[in-house]
Amino acid sequence: MTEDPRCGRLATKVAVVTGAGGGIGRAVARLFAAQGAEVVCVDRDQQKVVETVDLITGSGHRSFALVHDVTDARGMIKRSLELVHRIDVLHANAAVQFIGDLEHTAPEAWDQMYEVNLRAIADSIRLIAPHMRGNGGGSIILTSSLLGLTGDPDLPMYGATKGALRSLCRSVAAALGPDQIRCNTICPGDVETDMVREFFDFQPDPAAARREIELHYPLRRIATPDDVANAALFLASEESAYITGTDIVVDGGLLARIY
Repeated sequence: MTEDPRCGRLATKVAVVTGAGGGIGRAVARLFAAQGAEVVCVDRDQQKVVETVDLITGSGHRSFALVHDVTDARGMIKRSLELVHRIDVLHANAAVQFIGDLEHTAPEAWDQMYEVNLRAIADSIRLIAPHMRGNGGGSIILTSSLLGLTGDPDLPMYGATKGALRSLCRSVAAALGPDQIRCNTICPGDVETDMVREFFDFQPDPAAARREIELHYPLRRIATPDDVANAALFLASEESAYITGTDIVVDGGLLARIY
C-alpha cells in the first residue's frame, strides 16, 4: 500500500533536490516525496532525472523534473519557483569529482570542482534566502563528505570543497538563524554511488580495494544512498527544528576508530 503523503513527516512542504538523477539525490527525492513533500528534482542529465521523477510519480507522489546546470543558480531557483511557487527545503547535493593527487590534478579540474561543489551552492543559498525569509523559514541541507573532516591523497580538491561547505554551513546558520532558516551538512563516508565506484575502479585492484575499505568500517559495509537519505529527511523535517550549523556524520562508525 502506498503511504498517504498527507500523513508524512514532510506533509505540505516543498523541496528542491539537486543531483537528483541518481545516487544520494535520487534516494533523497524519493524519500522526501514519500513523506509528503512536493519535490523538484534537479539534474543536468535529462534521462536520469526523468527516471527519478517517473519513480516518484509512479508511486502516487508529486514531483517535477528540472533539467538544469546548478552553476546557473539564479536560473535554477527561478525555474523551480515557476514550478512550485514555494521552497521550504533546499538539499544542495550535486557535486563533481576528479581523482588524482595534488601534483596530477589539472587546474581545469580544480576550477570545475570549485564551481559545482562550492560556488554554485553558495549562490543557491544567497538566492533562496530572501524567499525562505519571506515564508517564515526553511531548511538548507548541504551534502558535504567525510573528506571534509579527513583527507585522501587522491581527492585533495574534492575534499577541500567539502571542507569549505562545512565552514559555509556555519556562517549561513549564524546569519540566517534569526529568520528561522536552518543550515546543516551531511557528511557521508563511502556510499554506493557512481562516484565511489569510479574511485574503486581507479585502484589497481578494485575488488581488493573495496574489501579493504569495508573492513575499516565497524559496520563492515559502506553506506547505501538510503542511509544518507534518512539523515536528510530528519534535517528537512520539524523533528530537527532546533538543529542548525552542524554536521550529521553518516559513516558507519569509521571516525570512531584510530586504526
